[in-house]
Amino acid sequence: MVLTDGEVILRPIKMRDQRAWREVNRRNRDWLRPWEATVPPPPPGLVPPHRPTYRQMVRHLRAEAHAGRMLPFVIEYRGRLAGQLTVAGITWGSMCAGHIGYWVDQGVAGRGVMPTAVALAVDHCFRAVGLHRIEVCIRPENTPSRRVVEKLGFREEGIRPRYLHIDGAWRDHAVYALTTEEVPEGLLNRWRRERPGYSRPSS
Repeated sequence: MVLTDGEVILRPIKMRDQRAWREVNRRNRDWLRPWEATVPPPPPGLVPPHRPTYRQMVRHLRAEAHAGRMLPFVIEYRGRLAGQLTVAGITWGSMCAGHIGYWVDQGVAGRGVMPTAVALAVDHCFRAVGLHRIEVCIRPENTPSRRVVEKLGFREEGIRPRYLHIDGAWRDHAVYALTTEEVPEGLLNRWRRERPGYSRPSS
């Protein structure tokens, strides 16, 4: 499925995105490194796993999507690949929840691209997929990423100590969450209404 709002598009990641994906990652290496997940060292005597290739990553994301545990997207802005957003850890039963991770090209940061992409994904999860709760876990030091969810009205629920292995060590993460009851009008509609420069339609 493809989700669109103006110049922001969310669509499934593809093998043919490899060149553009690598180019954006290369340009943003220093910008992204402090926030990227890493693999912790293995126990003594075990060989550390290799970082997956792009094709291995896409195959894994597709397999998880087919199993109903993940929704992997790339973000396009003005027709160019500008980032990635993944709804992962999808759990059904009595929980019906998932969590969102994302990154964006520094060159388009601050233009509302990521809040719009997150709002599109959350509305899709609540309305089409049937999830009840979405979490976003962010390192407390990652101010730009925290601004994204704060602009959208996610609730901050606390700190998870040493939650994920990021940039070579176990890092604390701030937990933000939203449930479907909190955005009956849709998160994208609320984001549009609260964005600077919004003009309320005349009645």
